[in-house]
Amino acid sequence: MKNLILAIDDSKAIRFLLQTVLGKHYQVVTAPDGCSAMYWLSKRNLPGLIILDAQLPDMQDWEMVEQLSTSGIYKDIPMIVLSSLDKEKVKAQCEQYGVSAYFTKPFNPVDLMDVANRLLNGQKTPARVAHAE
Repeated sequence: MKNLILAIDDSKAIRFLLQTVLGKHYQVVTAPDGCSAMYWLSKRNLPGLIILDAQLPDMQDWEMVEQLSTSGIYKDIPMIVLSSLDKEKVKAQCEQYGVSAYFTKPFNPVDLMDVANRLLNGQKTPARVAHAE
């Protein structure tokens, strides 16, 4: 059984990219918004990794990240945030919510795959956060 990744992003292109890059090694479930993701999670699905945009169309910025990071059920699932917001703000928010890693858009899919592999294998990322330059 392949490890399960939940990818949440309102961009169809980003969801397709994540499905394509990560789908070779992992089972990837995608959701276009927070409501769809929460519905899928409510069906007792527990992914090994959650990759999500900090800005989702049906929620306030960072709301989904906050909900997951403070939930008794989901807080121990590693998260990778993808964001087009200011890098310093993203870094501060990710540290506040205990996010495992972040990437600013556009990002390198190879770097994302490397961080996903590390997190799914129980390793810590080399630094507190990872980002594309």
